[in-house]
Amino acid sequence: MKVDPRDGAQVRAEPAVLVGVRTRGSRMDWADPLGELRALAETAGASVVGELLQNREAPSGRTYLGKGKVEELAAMVATLGARVVIFDNELSPSQIQALESDIESEIRRAKDGDDLQRDPVKVIDRSELILDIFANRATTREAQLQVEIAQLEYTAPRLRAMWSHLGQVTGGAPVGVGTRGPGEQQIEIDRRLVSRRLVALKRELLEVQERKAREVAERRAEHFTVGIVGYTNAGKSTLFNALTRGGAFEANMLFATLMTRVERWSVSGANSVLLSDTVGFIRDLPHHLVASFRATLEDAIHAHVLLIVLDASDREAPAQLETVREVLDDVGADTQPRLLLLNKVDLLGSLRPDERASLRTLDEWREREPGAIAISAKSGAGFDELRATVLAHVAGGVRRRVLSIPLSAARLVDAVEKRCVVHDRAYEGDHVLLTVEIGDRQIEQLLPLGEAFLVDGEDPRPKRAGWKTAEGAPKKRRAPHLDEPSPEDRGEEP
Repeated sequence: MKVDPRDGAQVRAEPAVLVGVRTRGSRMDWADPLGELRALAETAGASVVGELLQNREAPSGRTYLGKGKVEELAAMVATLGARVVIFDNELSPSQIQALESDIESEIRRAKDGDDLQRDPVKVIDRSELILDIFANRATTREAQLQVEIAQLEYTAPRLRAMWSHLGQVTGGAPVGVGTRGPGEQQIEIDRRLVSRRLVALKRELLEVQERKAREVAERRAEHFTVGIVGYTNAGKSTLFNALTRGGAFEANMLFATLMTRVERWSVSGANSVLLSDTVGFIRDLPHHLVASFRATLEDAIHAHVLLIVLDASDREAPAQLETVREVLDDVGADTQPRLLLLNKVDLLGSLRPDERASLRTLDEWREREPGAIAISAKSGAGFDELRATVLAHVAGGVRRRVLSIPLSAARLVDAVEKRCVVHDRAYEGDHVLLTVEIGDRQIEQLLPLGEAFLVDGEDPRPKRAGWKTAEGAPKKRRAPHLDEPSPEDRGEEP
């Protein structure tokens, strides 16, 4: 049986040729179209030995590239000894199969039919490359489940193009009862195995996701939560480590972080929040990965505030910001405030004039994105403004108010004095009157202490909806059963 080169395809430590087809409306970097793909390939461990780019109005249906470019690609592969060809575009199974066949044919024709003692060349696309990186970096059971599900969902529709042992495994010669007929093809067995494996993995992942959702909901109920999101390699983990006691892996590479890490961040005095570091985004992220990694992004989806970290020294920053916002909208993180952080401003001064000319200035960013904060996760520049902005969200509508607190509630008085600016203090009977600068969110945080107090003469506890009984106590309205007649049907007043 012929061994298929794609069976267990790995791109690590292999010489690779990068290929990109830039069509109308492409989001490739025009100055360095294959720059991001190059970084992805190097992150996977491949050695880039050549690059090929073609501009087309539309891709070719059979091989994505034009016929002449396929011949040029085959010559490049043969000359450079490449073992894998990586496309920046997403290829169909038939296109992958046609490319591998044409490349091998061209190489053999160029060698005048000599028997080549070499393994066939693999062709993979951007999605498969990203999946390979995620598979290599997945360390937690949750991440491993998510990656395997994404790989299987990517592989399932490509089985016919990726497997060569498609012969019938039963049937043929009439050797016994029940064995006659066309039989079952190996492709059908493979698909059934993939389907069963997917069901088992998704069942296990669902349990993980439900547990994670409960944990996130509990954290959100008890604490103010802030999520760090952004394009991959924008400096999210560096910022996370600078604001907290650290622990997140940081490196100058794509997808250095694949798991969520949560730590306490002291914003000001006794005011602290829970800060989460999440996986980075990238353009054309495989939708299988977006769906599978929803549990990883749970902290971002339900955070009170999101910090979008953007590399201001990257000329592709505007396109990266658009990608981040699209992914956030796709996963449902579209209801909370978003703060834009222009990171790596310390690098702007070291750029050459021609490099700075291709970037937006900080003034241009602030004009286009009001409220954007310029920071440096490395040096700590802009952290004071960041803390003040987050503190304003933590407090929520800060204004001067008078709190009336029983003198016996010493713990509550202490909490108010630590978290708020106290302008005046007076005593009235067995209560202390504190004139403070306090926000709605801060008042909500005082309620779990269990001490009764008044804000501007009113009870700050939320009013309970319901009917009043004869004694004046609130009574919850009971929802009628579906089969139960309504009060109108019974001749009663509703």
